[in-house]
Amino acid sequence: MTIDDLIGKNVIEESIKKIYEKDKEINSVLRIEKAEGNKDGDYFGIPFLVKDNILVEGTKTTNGSKILENYNSPYTATAVERLLKAGFTVVGKTNMDEFAMGNTNEHSAFGPVRNPKDLARVPGGSSGGSAAAVAAGYVPFSLGSDTGGSVRQPAAFCGVVGFKPSYGMISRYGLTAFSSSLDQIGVFANNVKDARTVTEIMKGKDPKDSTTLEHDKDLVKDVEIDLSKTKICIPKVVYHENADDNVIKQFERAINFLRSKGAIVDVKDIPELEYSVAIYYIIAPAEASSNLSRYDGVKYGLRNDALGLNRMYKSTREVGFGMEVKRRIMMGTFNLSSLYYDQYYSKASKVRKLLSDKIKEVLNDYNLIMTPTSPVLPPKIGEKLKPLDYYLMDIFTIPANLNGSPAISIPFGDVQGLPFGIQFIGRYMKDEELLTIADNFFKETSRELKNYV
Repeated sequence: MTIDDLIGKNVIEESIKKIYEKDKEINSVLRIEKAEGNKDGDYFGIPFLVKDNILVEGTKTTNGSKILENYNSPYTATAVERLLKAGFTVVGKTNMDEFAMGNTNEHSAFGPVRNPKDLARVPGGSSGGSAAAVAAGYVPFSLGSDTGGSVRQPAAFCGVVGFKPSYGMISRYGLTAFSSSLDQIGVFANNVKDARTVTEIMKGKDPKDSTTLEHDKDLVKDVEIDLSKTKICIPKVVYHENADDNVIKQFERAINFLRSKGAIVDVKDIPELEYSVAIYYIIAPAEASSNLSRYDGVKYGLRNDALGLNRMYKSTREVGFGMEVKRRIMMGTFNLSSLYYDQYYSKASKVRKLLSDKIKEVLNDYNLIMTPTSPVLPPKIGEKLKPLDYYLMDIFTIPANLNGSPAISIPFGDVQGLPFGIQFIGRYMKDEELLTIADNFFKETSRELKNYV
């Protein structure tokens, strides 16, 4: 199901019917809630779904948390508003890891999401509901948010395309803040062309978000580059000890495919990338600790009454937040404390700058950096892993958030019957170049993949 196939048709009720019929098993859609698009828009009658941390007036926005279980959106996010103006219609809100903290979609107050490709496995997170909904065929595209890989990793696990634009390309107005210097709204679709179309509609300066930038290139139009003229860098960290051997074998097939098309593919040591997970898990929880302090039982959502203000704060947060959110808030509060600020947060910010500069330097010589999207295959629901094992699942996706680069996950066959994704990281605010290369790769592999798997 592509956007082009649906132009001129009204499939909104058909989409809602599919959700009712199929989603009891998958649990990807929390609620059917409609926000009708502009009837004069080019895309009227085409449905999409929105991750439940993005506000749409007239719908609830729970962030997958009990603390916001009954919170009604007072306005519509700019990105969604632009899609509605183009004619697209919101048909529901998708399940997610609570406050976008997690990479399996098991950390939702409303139950885990199941992977449509294997119901025993996770769909990835934190935007697992949005990824699973596209993979299940409910809608041609959906919106998610990406703070450390939360669009790209579930896209890889579910076998769909997941695109995170450059930081500042899409307004964050109406996106619930997790880590404000890393968050970005992204797109899930069945092909790269649809991701390009949707991003082109959403992009651009927004007076309500001072971090947004103008971008005058049309993301739907190809720039003059093809696979034969593409220079690609493979970081040595790809061959990390935690990477699954079968994932690496499939990744090598993708390298061989690109070389067969004339692309230059070099393996390069970028030692700074080894610190990306450590940097992320200092900076992101610190910003989350600040952003989530507003959920105190006074201004938003749940209030668990107790005797005295401090007890009310504690009681509300104890009942309202899940374990992973509490863990990250405590990590962040510790990192920001006066005794440890210089030792952790300040140092991580400096290393982040070094990492960003290094990625920029590499991308002066190469069109893109290429990795597997995830070093492992989707684990089974309920599988007992240590928190650090889960955090390392984002080792390849985190760098693009730390330096603001655009990045995309593209399906590349299966590994042991499970979807596998290739990640391309592009030059900052050169999204049109990355999308052109990704689209060419997607089209070529769709035709010829059988020879390389």
